[in-house]
Amino acid sequence: MTPGSKKVLLDTNFLLIPAQFGVDIFSEMERIIAVPFTLHVLKATIDEAGRIIRQQRGKDKAAAKIAIQLVKAKNIGIIPSDQSYADKAIIDLVENDPDEWIVATQDAGLTSELRSRNIPIITLRKKKHLIMIE
Repeated sequence: MTPGSKKVLLDTNFLLIPAQFGVDIFSEMERIIAVPFTLHVLKATIDEAGRIIRQQRGKDKAAAKIAIQLVKAKNIGIIPSDQSYADKAIIDLVENDPDEWIVATQDAGLTSELRSRNIPIITLRKKKHLIMIE
């Protein structure tokens, strides 16, 4: 990682945004992140999307399929995780080096937990664009 660059960790619900709201999360991240960055997901996030595909129907299932396709198409790095619960795994990962990470999520509980630890967050605002909360 080059000095001043960041790692952006994408949560499952964040990866659903393109299919659910038609927002290009990748160009939006380019717009709001002022430093070089790389994209990452946890294995637990991929597993969670897989559970949505197996257990849900309709729009949620389709959105999860698109999310997994985006991870592959954008060559997003997959970080191994022992946890099956993605939110806990995210917190465990980023709290060890908070200056290195930005977490992209729509989860209110996770957002609250990350903000209490001063971890920067990217989230969707007004179902139209992304914002950074630092």
